[in-house]
Amino acid sequence: MINVTDKAKSRIEELRQTEGYSPEHNIRVSVKGGGCSGLMYDLHFDNTTKETDEVFEDKGVKIFVDKKSLLYLLGTTLDFSDGLNGKGFQFVNPNATRTCGCGESFAI
Repeated sequence: MINVTDKAKSRIEELRQTEGYSPEHNIRVSVKGGGCSGLMYDLHFDNTTKETDEVFEDKGVKIFVDKKSLLYLLGTTLDFSDGLNGKGFQFVNPNATRTCGCGESFAI
């Protein structure tokens, strides 16, 4: 399961509207190689599911995750921060053993 905070939900809804996406566009979260710590998150709108996707829904937000990425993301919470220390989506991942200073990459 991937959880979504209220702040992340609000920002997703705002972005969906301002960027012209339809309500059928949901969130796709995946993990790719790269970044300072070896793995990094990818987050974008998508309106198609693949046969191998897992689909989660929290607070009315549907999230598509491919099976490979799911192993790294189980139990993760998607949050949004607009504070002085950084602005953007943040992943609170209990599986990560190390994260980089910018918070965009991690290691397991």
